[in-house]
Amino acid sequence: MLQFITDSPTVEGTVAQARAVLEGGCRWIQVRMKNATDCEVLEAATTISRMAASYNATVIIDDRVHLVKPAGATGVHLGKDDMAPDEARQLLPPGTIIGATINRFEDITDRQLQEADYYGAGPFRFTTTKQHLAPILGLEGYQQLIKQLREAGMTQPVIAIGGITQADVPYLLDTGINGIAISGAISRANDPIASTRHFLSLLFPLNS
Repeated sequence: MLQFITDSPTVEGTVAQARAVLEGGCRWIQVRMKNATDCEVLEAATTISRMAASYNATVIIDDRVHLVKPAGATGVHLGKDDMAPDEARQLLPPGTIIGATINRFEDITDRQLQEADYYGAGPFRFTTTKQHLAPILGLEGYQQLIKQLREAGMTQPVIAIGGITQADVPYLLDTGINGIAISGAISRANDPIASTRHFLSLLFPLNS
């Protein structure tokens, strides 16, 4: 699974990034515009949701639960300081995807995140696209986290995030994670479409 996280501050830039990764084969986009207004996020997410429909792609919005339905998005991703997933579940239509950020296994019990459909776990390493960075996980951190989740009987997919490069992908997959989330490594590439395709070829080598 490859999830692309937008990192442009503008509506136009966000939509352009989404268009590029869709062309490159990515089928999961998180619309993240931390300092934008609700109106700007709604405009970008609505446009991307319509565009993504022809690709049968998933579009989720970072943080802003109240914009999911009006934007026609598939779901929401909730950070540690956002609404809890169980509360969001009560506000959103059945079948809405809810993701949650975690850094350690204890986050799940502390915040009762069992209602999440997947976990975005990180950071893998230092990244400039994320403010207030949590402790670095590294490969051993993912291995431990996956082990604890499975021993607890939790089967939600775990998506690695935070400073991931193409060279990291094979090693991350060996830890047992289910996918990766990428932002700057694609958006800042000379050719975002080609970069998206390369990440996908590393995640799914038999299909490349």
